[in-house]
Amino acid sequence: MKIEDIKKDLMEAQKAQNEIAVSVLRMLLSSIINKQKDKRLYIAAHESDLTQVDLDRREKLDDNEILEVIIAEAKKRRDSIFSFEEGSRPDLVEREQKELDFLKKYLPVELTEAEIRKIVEDVIAKLETTGQKNIGLVMKEVIPQTKGRADGYLVGKIVKEMIGE
Repeated sequence: MKIEDIKKDLMEAQKAQNEIAVSVLRMLLSSIINKQKDKRLYIAAHESDLTQVDLDRREKLDDNEILEVIIAEAKKRRDSIFSFEEGSRPDLVEREQKELDFLKKYLPVELTEAEIRKIVEDVIAKLETTGQKNIGLVMKEVIPQTKGRADGYLVGKIVKEMIGE
């Protein structure tokens, strides 16, 4: 996913007067730009011998970094949905759900619960052969395999269930 693609989608959403899409895409672009600024500041602070051209080139986010921003934005929506449900605010839950549904088109296809269980099962089997099997080690192995493709809460719930904690 490239920033230019997101900007193009934003322009299309504005033309179509899609309020949810415009809101989500503006927030997403803002988050991406903020991450680029953070990256630039970090690079500038740690590598003072870079030219301006090198700094401009290295500050750009790659596809994985942009995906991390999108994942973070989706997580914010999931957290908000949970909080609003707890607070009995169905109107806000609905809006956050619409925003989350829109963001999902920028995320990889989500894993099914069965696929997550299979990954967890394989990791547990692997760790059992080494004699080490605890929730921290299992999560450490499972998270990279499910990153961006599964809800962390669901992964944690499945791991706890399968380990028996």
